[in-house]
Amino acid sequence: MKHSTTKTAYYHLPGLFEFYDLYSVFLPLFYSHREYFYDWCDIASVYGAPADCIWGGGRVESGNRDPREVFALMREYGISARLTFSNSQLEPVHLADKKCNALCALLSENDRVQNGVIIHSDLLLDYLKSHYPDLYFVSSTTKVLTDFADFLNEVKNDDFLYVVPDFRLNKAFDRLNTLPDLQKNKVEFLCNECCFFGCVDRKRCYEAVSLNNLGKNCPDHRCNAPDAKTGYRFSKAMTNPGFIGIDDIQNIYLPMGFSNFKIEGRGLGSALILEFLLYYMTKPEYQIHVREAVYLDNMLDLF
Repeated sequence: MKHSTTKTAYYHLPGLFEFYDLYSVFLPLFYSHREYFYDWCDIASVYGAPADCIWGGGRVESGNRDPREVFALMREYGISARLTFSNSQLEPVHLADKKCNALCALLSENDRVQNGVIIHSDLLLDYLKSHYPDLYFVSSTTKVLTDFADFLNEVKNDDFLYVVPDFRLNKAFDRLNTLPDLQKNKVEFLCNECCFFGCVDRKRCYEAVSLNNLGKNCPDHRCNAPDAKTGYRFSKAMTNPGFIGIDDIQNIYLPMGFSNFKIEGRGLGSALILEFLLYYMTKPEYQIHVREAVYLDNMLDLF
């Protein structure tokens, strides 16, 4: 994995399977035209899961690309691939799932960069540690760690290479700044969450997705937050008290010693993911060049 020894922001991007077509265009552009992009940032990982993975969580997955093709693209550019296996409702019987085990076995076959799994269930963590020791593990934001003491205990857990706190801890600077450098390297901030800052149902929402992925007959979670009907809007996310923008990254987080930043968006469209890539990574004067390169590739379905 790429860890910061200088003031570099490492992004963890959404849609490993869901947005393969977008990344197959964007990644060659990013690495062949670095002058288009901020020199203070790089790509550390891309995360996601294909459709019908019972270990999946956070979102109901939709990607259907061949995993070998997906992992090969990441390996070509030295980017860590992460499987989002953050289902919180797993039982011992689910550990034998053939599809999820096959994906982990493929993920382990990489001699260039270490791959990982984003995880919620302690049951699954113990299983993966035993069966796929070459992988690293990320503590999922679906745990909704809003209490700083709980978050700190997670950071101290040696099983996790990274920990994604709840976005409502993003601005707890007085406490975040007390972490030693080794712990700061483990913190991965969720930058662009649109969820209502005062939401008290976030954990139940994730649990409903987990049950859905297991094929359980349960009602969908109904969000009662203000403006929930409008869905995700990047403009709305930018007004969220937990939002982390590029000025925050450069002027607050990097100087404090934090270097890992997660961009959400697996359940969104590729056109909106492109907007994230433009905002977080692309110099304004070159954004039109990146848009044209992506839009003019007729293999990319943006909508």
